Amino acid sequence: EKYPDIGTLLPAMGYGEEQMRDLEATVKQTECDVVIIGTPIDLRRVIRIDQPSVRVTYDLQEIGSPNLVDVLKPFL
Repeated sequence: EKYPDIGTLLPAMGYGEEQMRDLEATVKQTECDVVIIGTPIDLRRVIRIDQPSVRVTYDLQEIGSPNLVDVLKPFL
């Protein structure tokens, strides 16, 4: 409701106690095949995630076109 243009992504918008409870409840209610964790911390260490989950990390150096936004836009 707060982020109508975000599509299928779920932002982790802070690491306070209330925010973590809200995030855990939201993830728990989400029907999905897998939870992909792309946050600086491994969320599995601070909230319970019952669905299969995987943490992804990356290093990115944009050197031209297409850039990251161009590549990801069709999926968002």
